[in-house]
Amino acid sequence: MAQETNVDTYVRLISADLSVSAESVRNTINLLDEGATVPFISRYRKERTGGLDEVKIGEIKESYAKYQEVEARRQTILKTIGEQGKLTTELERQINSTWDMTKLEDLYLPYKPKRKTRAAKARENGLEPLAMKLMLGQLRDVESEAGKFVNDNVPTPEDALQGARDIIAEQVSEDNNSRDIVRAAFKNTAQLKTKVVKGKESDGAKFSDYFDLAESMTRMPAHRLLAIRRAENEGIIKVQVAPRDKDSAISRIERNYTRTQNSRSSAEQIRLAVDDAYDRLIEPSIETEYSAQTKYDADTEAIRVFRDNLRQLLLAAPLGQQRVLALDPGFRTGCKVVCLDQHGSLLYHTVVYPHPPKADPEGTLATLRTLIKKYNIEAVAIGNGTASRETEEIARKVDPTGKLRIFVVSEDGASIYSASKVARDEFPEEDVTVRGAVSIGRRLMDPLAELVKIDPKSIGVGQYQHDVDQARLKEALDEVVVSCVNSVGVDVNTASKELLTYVSGLGPQLAQNIVDYRSENGAFTSRAQLKKVPRLGAKAYEQCAGFLRIRGAENPLDNSAVHPEVYSIVQQMAKDAKCTVKDLIDSGDKRRTINIHKYVTESVGLPTLTDIMQELEKPGRDPREQLEEFRFADGINTIDDLQIGMRLPGIVTNITAFGAFVDIGVHQDGLVHISAISNTFVKDINSVLKLHQHVMATVVDIDRKRNRISLSMKD
Repeated sequence: MAQETNVDTYVRLISADLSVSAESVRNTINLLDEGATVPFISRYRKERTGGLDEVKIGEIKESYAKYQEVEARRQTILKTIGEQGKLTTELERQINSTWDMTKLEDLYLPYKPKRKTRAAKARENGLEPLAMKLMLGQLRDVESEAGKFVNDNVPTPEDALQGARDIIAEQVSEDNNSRDIVRAAFKNTAQLKTKVVKGKESDGAKFSDYFDLAESMTRMPAHRLLAIRRAENEGIIKVQVAPRDKDSAISRIERNYTRTQNSRSSAEQIRLAVDDAYDRLIEPSIETEYSAQTKYDADTEAIRVFRDNLRQLLLAAPLGQQRVLALDPGFRTGCKVVCLDQHGSLLYHTVVYPHPPKADPEGTLATLRTLIKKYNIEAVAIGNGTASRETEEIARKVDPTGKLRIFVVSEDGASIYSASKVARDEFPEEDVTVRGAVSIGRRLMDPLAELVKIDPKSIGVGQYQHDVDQARLKEALDEVVVSCVNSVGVDVNTASKELLTYVSGLGPQLAQNIVDYRSENGAFTSRAQLKKVPRLGAKAYEQCAGFLRIRGAENPLDNSAVHPEVYSIVQQMAKDAKCTVKDLIDSGDKRRTINIHKYVTESVGLPTLTDIMQELEKPGRDPREQLEEFRFADGINTIDDLQIGMRLPGIVTNITAFGAFVDIGVHQDGLVHISAISNTFVKDINSVLKLHQHVMATVVDIDRKRNRISLSMKD
């Protein structure tokens, strides 16, 4: 745990940054240091945090890590400067008083070990006294004074002046004020310019919008900056970022180094040194810093969009435990068919050929009808890839009454899953086509349980996910998966190792241990039995127990979000109501007799007691919405079937900062630009649209050459 004095400082800083009470911040930090997870703290420690939600707890966690990183860097800097014998009392005070990493690095810059510079060489040649005299500005005849420094290594007075200017330039470039002036110029007036690399026009045609661009960085959206940086990384364009008011910045720096009493000749040398410092040292350094920061900010926005989309995707409405027939469509290779029981176990698989070149629609219908009857199929899942619409048309003929529920399911990432170790372990005897079809069927039954087996980056709901910082992206997406898994809860007797891995307090090894224990000893009959799992100690049990469900357990609370640590309170409630815990769950009248204020203790307050009562009303409730059927427009199967003005049903498949992509059933999603989503201004698309939302959209433009469709949702 961090030193107490540092914790006090962290609490003060984070409390001010996030506008959260110091007590809530301190308690959250203590819980995090004790190994508690964000979902656990949010759900089961509301009294200690003041009811903070996962978002705010996550922000505290992130800020805490940031300030710890600054502190670690500070100690390294203090040690390094101290070893050089240059750590003055004032410098130490300045270093200890800042919590800004950039400011810290600026203070360290003059003492940072670096390769031999022009200024260092000039100092070796004895030119520092000349530089200091120029800085004082009292030399009337700089040429004459410079002549005194001529030697074997400094052949002429001009060489002496050049060396002196190099020393001054380095001093100017390492001055905090100089760097802050240029930072402000970049922040307020930076302009990005691009130029296509000669000979790359054809290879980089998709980046043609950026071949000759000049745009203010203050107005550039994150997605455009990422696209430009991608084009730059691929060698298609060259990018330059510089402030428009360069001259103003240079003038401000010069004023800091010239005085009214300076001689004209001294002032000219300083002006030359400042110009050199700006062009050679400061601007390139700040441009690198500014570019890194703007890239970081763009990454942050892209990751936010990905996080929001992934959360919606993982929390998509499940069909539930029903028997499913899944179809992975195809033309030449046919359609792979799998039949799954209500738990997602594979019962049977085959291949049908409803489409050319074999084209056996009648045989396909006969096979599907037989399988549906034999395995008591309740719903059909169809992958949304090649031949999806054509396969859907065949499937709808299986049951003319329309009672058989048919769903088109996104198959993004299914091929990744089917070739993965997870899939090979689940179906060692089956090939990738069978595994892919199983994944499609299981996605319909429970998107969350199936999608956790796939790298989130392969699910296809982000923008520029391969261009952002991969470590940050992985951390952010893992946090989303953890949040979603724990908000829904997990059936410990049916969950895969992959799903269990994301449960609070577990991880890959404990998840595997639970699966192994389940295989050896049969289904868990109580939460308490989890304590028998190898290496699942008291802390892990505390963190995970409330998120694991045991259907049919003797104690009905074991299939709820009520944590075992408060079972005794519920039992006391039941005793006071003269009934059993089960009666308390089943009877609203019994629950209404409970006065929760009677059960407040030192550690359990009204927030937890309120949660308990809500959970008793609907134990183990699934927060996800109910699944609704959807049907594309008949006869609209390819982009060639579209006409401008058509109004068609569609499903939102991806949301970006600039618009939403909508599947209208033609194998190519259309784009609804943010300006075409609503008749009113839309700032945040997620406030009006969600993934998998069913919408109506009008075709406003068709670019068949580039296979692009523009849509509008305006009335």
